[in-house]
Parts: sequence; structure tokens; C-alpha cells
Amino acid sequence: MFVMQKKKLIKRILLLVVVVALGYGVNYCRKSFPIISGYGAKNMCSAIFVAHRNEQQVREQELGFAAMKLGTFTVDYKDSSVTGSVFGFCKYKAIYRKGLGATLVSEMPEDELRKQDFNLAQAPTINQDTVAWPMGNKITDSIPAAVNQIKLMEAVNNIFKEADTAKPIRTRAVLVLYDGKIVAEQYASGFTRDTKLLGWSMTKSVTGALVGILVRDGKLNINNPAPVPEWISDTDPRHAITTKDLLQQSSGLDFEENYAKSCDATKMLFQRADMGGYTAAHPLKDKPGTVFYYSSGNSNILSRMVRQTVGDNAYYKFVYDSLFYKLGMYSAVMEPDESGTFVGSSYMYATARDWARFGLLYYNKGLYNGQRILTEDWVTQTSVPAPASDKKEYGYQFWLNASEKERECPSAPTDMYYADGYEGQRVFVIPSKKLVVVRLGLTQHHNFNQDAFLKSVIEAIN
Repeated sequence: MFVMQKKKLIKRILLLVVVVALGYGVNYCRKSFPIISGYGAKNMCSAIFVAHRNEQQVREQELGFAAMKLGTFTVDYKDSSVTGSVFGFCKYKAIYRKGLGATLVSEMPEDELRKQDFNLAQAPTINQDTVAWPMGNKITDSIPAAVNQIKLMEAVNNIFKEADTAKPIRTRAVLVLYDGKIVAEQYASGFTRDTKLLGWSMTKSVTGALVGILVRDGKLNINNPAPVPEWISDTDPRHAITTKDLLQQSSGLDFEENYAKSCDATKMLFQRADMGGYTAAHPLKDKPGTVFYYSSGNSNILSRMVRQTVGDNAYYKFVYDSLFYKLGMYSAVMEPDESGTFVGSSYMYATARDWARFGLLYYNKGLYNGQRILTEDWVTQTSVPAPASDKKEYGYQFWLNASEKERECPSAPTDMYYADGYEGQRVFVIPSKKLVVVRLGLTQHHNFNQDAFLKSVIEAIN
């Protein structure tokens, strides 16, 4: 009798374990499959139709890691789209539209998305190969006396070497400016100076610059409550959030950014039509300005704020005419969400030279080609640590190296600040060393040693 009861108990326990495991599995699939499908479809669509990359290379590299191998991704060259699914479930489609890049179809019917009409900017018809750097691509062979070219090329070459082929760092482009001049430039096989590369969160720094232009023109006061429709009432506790709080990642919104699982950030990027609106609807967790928490949601609220301040008729030209084209960044493409707002947290493509031009704007303290793009004060304040950032690691949508005791790059000066993107995208601005350093790649194992790289570059400057 006792043996029979024991067997029954064991069976019930096993059944319970199976049910729990199945429940966990179903829940995991429900949350993870849409992210896999959406991530793969969107990134492949952009890589092929914006960057004009080789499909097989994209499959092997961008979509070659474990989770992506669960997905199936189909490219339709006639339709300029990519469809992704996982075991036939959770289908997501990304479509390419000329002048706009790729957009993931999530909450809006595709035909409605394709009918959207935008007043797009027209790039100047300039042959940059005939125009001197930085507005063009014509450069001189002379190297400043302060640059040890042998040491510099050794530093650059080393960052392209793969010490561990099982965990490649995949550097794709490196460009070094000394006192505004190109002194080193190198690309991996299959990539050239004309290849547009995704900046991921370096896009946040560009969004910060767009806000800076509006401040220059007197259209925004960052110390006032942020002009966000959801918080317009002064009885709403979120009304206390200033634009400065958003810039400094200190909004206090209850928004989770954790890419190891399904979270607010992944839902926003792969399942929401209006990313800024989705984030703005979140409740307050902390008092604005008191807690530093890095959030892509804050950046997309800023991006939507730029659109609402400028107005729809001028918005799509504003980004290009007021920033990109004034810097000679003719390759740059910012991609919108379904609502038509540029995804100011994550989705911008540009060549290495154009990313360097963006860094040069800040190195020149907002002055570029004789034009005042940003005020000198804005550039200065960009590198002032947010009061809530204990490690002095963040300013206006830029990461800082400001702490004397604990900083990301101890071998670099404390005046360095930089645009930082997923998988090792970087634009470093180091005023005291007269350097702007760009590194673009696909580092999926967190093994790009940026401090060692910067140390070797800095040591090449006498």
C-alpha cells in the first residue's frame, strides 16, 4: 500500500514538473518569439536595402547567434521587404521605403504604412570626391608631425586582428581624426568607406544634437517641463520631468531596459507603432532628476518631442537640412517607427566618415564649415555629468569618461566623451588630445577592449 502511494506521489510530482515546464516554455515562446522575428526582419531589411550588404554575410554575422538561428527570414527583393518567423509562428515583416529606410510592421496594417506620405529632404547634388574634407572626401597625404604614423597604424591594425576566432570582435571600420584631419582609416574585407553601418544607440547622441539645434533657435527650454502631451496637466507627477531630465537619462519613468529578456525596451522596438508614445505612457517610478537609469525610451520621447516642436510638414527635412547636410553627412539615414517618428534611440545608418563628421561637430564646439550648428555652451554642457549619475558617466545623450576614480576608459583623459552603440559602435571625442576616433563593428561577445585600443591610439600622438 505504501509503495503504491509513493508511486502515485512521484507520478503527480513528475506531472506537476511537466506542467510547470510546459507553462514556462509557452510563456518564454510567447515573449521571445516576437523579438526574434522582429529583430531579424528589421535588421536584415536595413542591412540589405539601406546598407546594400550581401545577404549571406548578414545571415552569417548579424543573424548568426544562437537565438536568431531559431528564426526563418525571407527576403523579397521585388517587395523590398523581409519577413521573419519562428517555427512558422509570430510572423513579422519589415518594409523598406526609399528615403526612410526600413520600418517594422507591428501594430499598423501594411497597406496603411505604405500609403504614408512624407515631405522628405533632397540631398545636394555634390560630388564629394572633388570637395575637400570635411564637407567632401578629398584628403591630403600629409600627416601632422605630432602623429607617429607607424604606431598609429599598428594600433589600428591590431583592432582588426582576431585573437579568438570562436568569439570574433569583427571590427569593420576604424577612422582617426587628429585636429580635424583624417590620419588613419581602415576597413574589414567586404566593407568600404561607402558602406553604411548601423550606429545603434549612437543614434541617441544624434537625437541630443537635434534637441540642441532647437535650443539654439529658442524653440525649446530644457529646464522647463518637457512638452509631452501625456504629462501636460500639472497635477500629473510626470509633469515635473524636464527635457534636461530626459537628456540626462534621469526621467524617473518606470521603464525597463534589459535585453536579456522581454522588457519595455524590446516591446518598444519590435512591437509598438509609436515608440515615444508607448514610453510616455509609463508611470513614474522615481522623482525626476534623482536617479540615473539608461533608457532608450527617454530618447524616443525626445525624438517625438523634436517632431512635435518642428511640425510634421518640416520634420523630415529638418533632421537632414539642419544637421546631416550641413555636416556633409550625405549617407546618413534615420529610420522611423510606424507612427512616422524617427527611432531616435537606435536606428541610424551612416558611413564611418559620416560618423566621424558628427564627432567633428562636437570637437569643433558646435561650429562646422563656418556655420554655428550648436552653441558652444550646448557642447560644453553635453559633457557635464548628470547630477544623478554617481559615476559621472553620462551627459546629454553622450557617455562620459569624467570620473577621476572609476571610469570605463582609465587610459583615456577625463575630458573624453563618446557616442556608444550596441555591439561596439563608438565615436570618441577627446578634445585634450585633438582626437576623434570612430570604431564600428559587430562585437557580440563583449570582448572589444576599447580602453586598450584608445590607449594605443593616444600613445601614437606625440
